[in-house]
Amino acid sequence: MKTSARNYYEGAVMTVRHGAVNDEVEILFNGSNTRVTAIITNASCKAMGLEPGKMAVVLIKEESVILVTDSDGVRFSSRNIFPGTVVSIKENGGIAYVNMRLIGGEPLSALVSSEALSSLGIKAGDKLSAIVKAPAIVVGVKV
Repeated sequence: MKTSARNYYEGAVMTVRHGAVNDEVEILFNGSNTRVTAIITNASCKAMGLEPGKMAVVLIKEESVILVTDSDGVRFSSRNIFPGTVVSIKENGGIAYVNMRLIGGEPLSALVSSEALSSLGIKAGDKLSAIVKAPAIVVGVKV
C-alpha cells in the first residue's frame, strides 16, 4: 500500500471498547511492545470488523505528532505518548521533519515549524516524546 502518511504500522487489535458514538481501539504493533489507541466511529469499527486478534494498519500523519521535551512531572490527556530518540532532522522552507526511533524500534516522523524546532532546541540523539491524540489515528484493515 502506498500512502502520503509517513507513519505506517501494522499490528493486531488488542481491545475494542464500544461507546455511544465512538469506539476505542487498541492496537499492538507487530514485533514490538508499542501500543496505540485510536478513537473511531462505531460505524467504522463495525464495517471493518474490528475485534481482538484482527490484523489492522495504522496511519499517523506527521502533522498530528506533537513533540515534547522535559515532560517529567507532567501528565497529558493523550493515551498515545511515545518516548524515543531523534535520528535526523531535515529543514526545508520553514518546516522541519523530525525523524525518531521509538523505544519499541519503530520509526516515527513529525512535521514541525522551523520556529518550533528552534525553540525546542532538539538535535539528533536527543531523547523526547511524541504525543498523538487518539482521534488523529487512522485505522484500516486489508480486505
